[in-house]
Formats: sequence, C-alpha cells, structure tokens
Amino acid sequence: MQVVYRRCCGMDVHQEHLTACVRVGDEKGNPEVRKKEFGTHWKELQRLKMWLYACHVEAVAMESTGVYWKPVWNVLEGHFPLIVANAYFIHNFPGEKTDARDSAWIADLLAHGLIRPSYVPPQAIRELRDLTRYRVKLKEEYNRIHNRIHKVLEDANLKLATVVSDILGVTGRAILRKVIAGEERPEWLADRAVGSLRRQREALRLALKGKITAHHRFLLGELLDDVEKVEARISRIESELVQRMKPHEAAIERLITIPGVNLITAWTLVAELGTDMSVFADAHHAASWAGLVPGNCESAGKRLCFFSMNHSVLSSTFHNFCGSIDNSSRPSSRLIAVE
Repeated sequence: MQVVYRRCCGMDVHQEHLTACVRVGDEKGNPEVRKKEFGTHWKELQRLKMWLYACHVEAVAMESTGVYWKPVWNVLEGHFPLIVANAYFIHNFPGEKTDARDSAWIADLLAHGLIRPSYVPPQAIRELRDLTRYRVKLKEEYNRIHNRIHKVLEDANLKLATVVSDILGVTGRAILRKVIAGEERPEWLADRAVGSLRRQREALRLALKGKITAHHRFLLGELLDDVEKVEARISRIESELVQRMKPHEAAIERLITIPGVNLITAWTLVAELGTDMSVFADAHHAASWAGLVPGNCESAGKRLCFFSMNHSVLSSTFHNFCGSIDNSSRPSSRLIAVE
C-alpha cells in the first residue's frame, strides 16, 4: 500500500494523559515505531511538541475524543499538519484495544492516507462558534425560566397567558412586579396594561383573579430576577458578537438578503461554516457536513435510517429558516429571527 507520510504520529488522547506513536518508514517497508506517554498539562504538551520536532514528524493525527483533543491541538497548531478524526471511522480491531495499540493504529492509518480529517475551522471562527452556541444555551435557559413562570402563574390560578401573548412583555412584567409586591386586586393589576392591551382590561380582570400566596410571590421574584440576569448576559454576548463579526460584514450582508435569514441566522452560519468554502469539496459536501441531507444506511434492501449525522446547531437554524420561508407570504416574515 502506498505510503503518504514516512514520518507521522498517531495519538490516543485522554483527559490526564496521551500516548503518542511515531511511525518512521524506511525504503524496505519496515517501519520503526517509537511510543511515548505524556501528560496533558501545558508543560507536558510542550515536551510532546519538542519530541515531535526531534522525530522530524510530517503530520499528526488524533481522535476527536470529547474536548480532550483541543489542548493538544492548541499547542501543536501551526507547528505540524494536524488531523482530527471521528473515532467512529478509525476504530481498532476488537480485542486489540490499548492506548499504545490505538496510537500505533492511528499512525499506521495516517501513514497510508486512510484518515478522513474532520473540519476544524481557524481559531477566530472557533471563538465565534463558542459565542453563538453560548447564546443559544442562554436563549434556551430564558425559555425554561419563561415556562417556569407560566407554571407558577397557573398554580396561582392567574390566567395571564390567555390574554397576553407574552407574559414577559411590557404589560406582563408590569403585572408580575405588582403581584410580587403584594398586589392582589384584579382591577389594579389589569390597570398596568399598556398599548392595545388596555382595550382588554376586562378580560385581564377575569384572568387575574386567583389565589396568590407568599410562596408564589417568592418564586416569581426569583424567576423574574433570573430572567433579567439571562437577558443581560445575552445582551453582552450579542455586543461582543457585533465587534467580532466586523471582519465578516460583507458575507453577512449577502446572507441577510436571503428570504428568512436575519442577522442572528447569518451570525450562526458564519460561526458554524466559516467564510472559506474551499474546505468543502462542493455544496453537497457542505450540506452533508451540516446534517441537511438524507442518510445512506441500507441493508437487505431495507432503509435502516433516513437522516445523516445531525449537526444540532445548524439543523435547528435551518429548520427555523425553512419555516420562515413557508410563511413568506407575510412581508414581515422575511426577517424572522432564528433563535
């Protein structure tokens, strides 16, 4: 079999240690194998880097084991060609699994060019990805708190959600603050309505007649405080994203011209896919990597699954994106926020 790299290294990476195997080929096809264990602290990883330099390594490959590959990547990036491989595609033979054998197996696969590299974007894009994904988690936390507030209101027999579309809107928050302060009279609570909701004060009076206890007030106060803290964190994340996205303004401006794509969606696309499309062979590969194409899993003439490996962030983004296109008959739906 053709040898692509005569001097290469395979690594089996864990949380506290890693096993590195350097494979050095010769003209007769009898490779020399050098194995060594290192810790995963910064000092140990520097020792690893110097050892790889001393071995004149041409390329390094490792499994994408959780997040444990990232410290190794951070130290070796820019010094050696690096490949992170999906562990599913480079499994060793059953009964042959040890750290030393796994690292030797990865080195052997790498030497013959049999490892399909995973896409690892540049550091700037990886940082954007961290921010956009953290924003998604904060939005999910916001929704969870919103649902908890709704649950407490129902427990107190307050049917606010039957009249107000958003219980955390201007009117909803004004009413919640009054409830927390001790107000129970429906007439006084309904009078906090603003805008078009003032025409529904009679419905609010009916909805706000309940059985409010000190327990409910305490929970609502804590939950409303949580909401405001999460909103402040989301605001800080978005402000940081505005600054970090400035080098990609041209790409973002083109993306938001697509019906259904707004600023948040464009940020997500840039952070997940990057702006350099040359890393994908073609548009079909990019769509496959994003988990947006049917899977190909068939046996005995039966389809065992219908979906490819899922990319959770992009999949949810595009599902919302498609939903906004379906509703494009309304002019405002062209800029529906995908959050």
